[in-house]
Amino acid sequence: MNQAPDPSRCTLCGLANDCAEEAANGQPCWCFSTPIAPEALRRIPLDAQGKACLCPRCARLLPPEDPT
Repeated sequence: MNQAPDPSRCTLCGLANDCAEEAANGQPCWCFSTPIAPEALRRIPLDAQGKACLCPRCARLLPPEDPT
């Protein structure tokens, strides 16, 4: 059984996606004014499309930050 994606988490990396729509703070989400790489959109799993946002890093196809 597939679990519904968490709308506050990036569908690619699982980190917080900083979605203003999900936070319901009345502000437009960062994604409304930031270009998103077409390849990033193609990588979103079918069951998560339209249900959860990418994080800004994954949207630009940047590598994960090194925690060290």
